[in-house]
Order: sequence, then C-alpha cells, then structure tokens
Amino acid sequence: MSGHSKWATTKHKKAAIDAKRSALFSKHSRNITVAARNGGDPNPDNNASLAAAVARARMVSMPNAKIQAAIDKAFGTGADAVVYKEVTYEGYGPAGVALYVECLTDNLNRTAADVRSAFTHAGGNLGTTGSVAFQFERRGSIAVEKVIKSDDKKVPDKENAADEDEFMMAVAEAGGEDYEDAGDQWIVYTAYDRMQDVQKALEVQGIDVKGSELTMVPTTPTELGLADAKKVQRLIDRLEELDDVQNVYSTMSISDEVAAQLDEE
Repeated sequence: MSGHSKWATTKHKKAAIDAKRSALFSKHSRNITVAARNGGDPNPDNNASLAAAVARARMVSMPNAKIQAAIDKAFGTGADAVVYKEVTYEGYGPAGVALYVECLTDNLNRTAADVRSAFTHAGGNLGTTGSVAFQFERRGSIAVEKVIKSDDKKVPDKENAADEDEFMMAVAEAGGEDYEDAGDQWIVYTAYDRMQDVQKALEVQGIDVKGSELTMVPTTPTELGLADAKKVQRLIDRLEELDDVQNVYSTMSISDEVAAQLDEE
C-alpha cells in the first residue's frame, strides 16, 4: 500500500466568501433533508446516513439552527414539504476529461437545463447515462488528522504527527485500501460498503476522523497541462456554482506544479 498521486479534484473557488458559504450551506441542507427522509428518522443516532450528513455540515461550520431546519423540512407538510430527487449527469469536458455530476433537485427540467448549459459554455458535451460512469469507482473516503493519539507516544501530551510508515500500518490494520497525502490531513480510501467499519477501526487506534463520505474515484486519470486544466476547472467551477449540484467528479489529473499555478489564478 502506498499514497498515490494527487489526482483528486482540486477546488478553486473564485466567488465571494459569503456567497460561497451560503451556497455550501444550501447544498448541505439538501443533503441532510434527503438523508433524514430516506432514513425515515429525524434522530441522527438512529439514522446513519443522517448522522454522516450532519457531520459533513458541521465540518464547514453550518449553524445548528440550519441543520435542524433541514431535518424538519424532511418531514414537513403543505408549503413546507419539499421532495428532492437524486439525479446524475455524465459528460465530457475539454481535453476529453470525463465528468460525473451528482445533483439533488426539486425541479428536474431546471437542473437538466442548467447542467447542459454549463457543459456547452465550457466546450464540453453532456452525455447519456452510463457514458462515463464506467471510468469511476464508488469508494469510501475518510479524512483524518495527521496526528495519532496514543499512550505509546513518548511525549508529554501524547500527540505526534504520524510519519507515513506508521500511518500506513494503521490504515492496513483498520482495513483501509489506500490513502492520499492531502497536505494537512490524510484521505483514506475504502470499499464503499466498509467505510463506517474502517472509520471506527481508525478511531479505536486514536486517529481523529474529520469526516467521511462516499466518493467517485477515477480508474484512469487524464493528465493535463495548465492550459487544459484551466478549461476543465472552469467547467467544474461553473457546475459547482449551481444550487442543485452536490458533487462533481472528474478524471482530471494534474501535477503539484499545475495545481499551484491554478491556485494563483
């Protein structure tokens, strides 16, 4: 097992901070509402999907009042009743990069039109269902602190930044399949149906879990230079700005150097 290259999608937001937070809260609210309704229980203690959705919302400092409002909306009636549908769109962006877009919407016509417009304006093409899904694998993704708390540590506060060999052993023992160095944290990848088990096993070893979610990992990443990466990132940004879009996955792979140049844009 070894940490693989940073081909995971890099986020490059250009909107104002307040606008970004509002859009982010809106996306998490929908996710919470759907998780609460699908689980049939407004109590996160009895609804694993809801518990995970709430945990992700708290990672971005979403206020408790908004979280509770999103849960209440799942069981509302009359004007307060909102039914979101899960829908995915697939297509190709510039340089032949495949994109898989997950949405939650209460208006399929609006969402389809918005997603199609984003692809068209970026020089991409919206495809049919299944046209790119085969290029991705559904996996569990667990974000953890680069600190392992253990009684075996020979420091007074029992906290050390874990070296890679130590972390590799911890992941293997927990049943994780792979991991990625993501700067100030590690990303552990698991089989999609073992994410919760691996998370608990990591926590037992004293590893702080920041959050977990199911993700789509490209099986054959497409390496891009700066010019093409800019075009693809513009499409990803345009899609992520849509209220109905929850997640955008792509096969784009960029070097650390290209990623740094994109950050400067």
